[in-house]
Amino acid sequence: MTSTQDFQDYRSRDAVGLAEMVRAGEIKREELLGLARARAAEVNPRLNAIVRDVEPPQASGPEPEGGRPFDGVPFLLKDLHQDLAGVPTSGGSRSLRDVPAAETAEVVKRWIDSGLVVFGKTNSPEFGAKGITEPHVFGPTRNPWNTDHTPGGSSGGSAAAVAAGIVPCAAASDGGGSIRIPASACGLFGLKVSRGVIPFGPSHGEPLGGTATDGVVSRSVRDTAAMLDVLSGSTSVSAYLPGGLPGEGFAAALAEEPRRLRIGMSWQSSINPDPHPEARAAVQHAAALLTELGHEVVEVPVPVDDARLAQDFLTSWFVHCAVSVAEARELSGLGEDAFEPDTRVMAALGRATSATDYVRAVEGRHEHVRRLAAFHEEYDLLLTPTTATPPPRIGAFDLPARIERLQRVLLKARAGSILRFTPIVDQLISENLGWVPYTQLANLTGRPATSVPLHWTPDGLPIGAQFVGPLGSDALLLQLAGQLERAAPWWDRVPQGV
Repeated sequence: MTSTQDFQDYRSRDAVGLAEMVRAGEIKREELLGLARARAAEVNPRLNAIVRDVEPPQASGPEPEGGRPFDGVPFLLKDLHQDLAGVPTSGGSRSLRDVPAAETAEVVKRWIDSGLVVFGKTNSPEFGAKGITEPHVFGPTRNPWNTDHTPGGSSGGSAAAVAAGIVPCAAASDGGGSIRIPASACGLFGLKVSRGVIPFGPSHGEPLGGTATDGVVSRSVRDTAAMLDVLSGSTSVSAYLPGGLPGEGFAAALAEEPRRLRIGMSWQSSINPDPHPEARAAVQHAAALLTELGHEVVEVPVPVDDARLAQDFLTSWFVHCAVSVAEARELSGLGEDAFEPDTRVMAALGRATSATDYVRAVEGRHEHVRRLAAFHEEYDLLLTPTTATPPPRIGAFDLPARIERLQRVLLKARAGSILRFTPIVDQLISENLGWVPYTQLANLTGRPATSVPLHWTPDGLPIGAQFVGPLGSDALLLQLAGQLERAAPWWDRVPQGV
């Protein structure tokens, strides 16, 4: 690759900083892309973060006055829903690996028009259905902090690429924690925005019934804020007109310090009643720092019925998986054996779910919204660990042989209604939620949430602190993250093994 000094100079700047260099004529767009590709060539064989190379598309329309905010900055899309016309979006599935997208997604258009140089797509679990990134079609993505461990999921490929210094920030999405989980596992900042702030379309409506959103994982808070300025705002086919957006923009809002906040802290979870000591340490570290900064932190019980919330989440998720499989079969013409066994089980459970149970799960979200709203009447934010454990090892959730045999028998018998009463479902719950029980709350309620990288284990693995705010508090969450970033900088803390 180019010289070590060139790479260090590249890595020492965030996306906003790199764009400033391009505008000032200090570096050419082609040079930045060359640095990103050289770094990818060096580390991607070990990490498996990028699964498809892309010829950079051109921005549409004339350059706006003042230039494009991210002009020349190398960028990676997530290989799930983030369509680029003519390029396959596999969703981590063999069934869609070679099916080109018919049109470009709205968020991808906005990224390209902002000046970002898209040169690849990143790994994702099949249909984004897990908190790890180990699809059969591409193989596992590995964590730059320790390649024996997962970078999380489902935006694990993007997070690994950012942590390894291939790009300063990368595209991500979040339907149950898929921005915040990999941000936590890779020592990055991640924001899941309020429902409706970032539009979907034109091919997709609201994935997961409005619980999912696009976004980025980044090394700096200001990159995420500036990206949100690019992405926010509805289109003619949007379901919502977002309210509560800062008039001056999210990046400008970072100039203000957050007001003194009252924050409720909890690590309780009925899904994982005994979180890892390092998860508790991450929250306690954050609480101590918040107190030093003048905020009030109070330990509180979990503000919602999280067992019911998990049930509602998984019911919706299984039905969504059934729809995803059906759509992929229609597009590809392939059969059931084109999908991973776990995906087939989830789809079978989804098909076996009655319409009544599905509607009840969707309507149940309102009760979670009400309980969280009542909590936010007393507390500005909820603080939890982002994950209940440090990043697990690669392969930690592989099915035991006896359950895998049972899985094959029941799938062959098409016994979807029986599946829910077998150990397979317990395994799926453990695999999907056991180490990540805190993140689905923000998705089902449509509230914004961040993962802030404030803690590393003695073994050198990151684990984040999650903040959940009321609807429309995205700017406040960014302001608090910026304050924490200044008080406990994480920028210079980078993996040394890759």
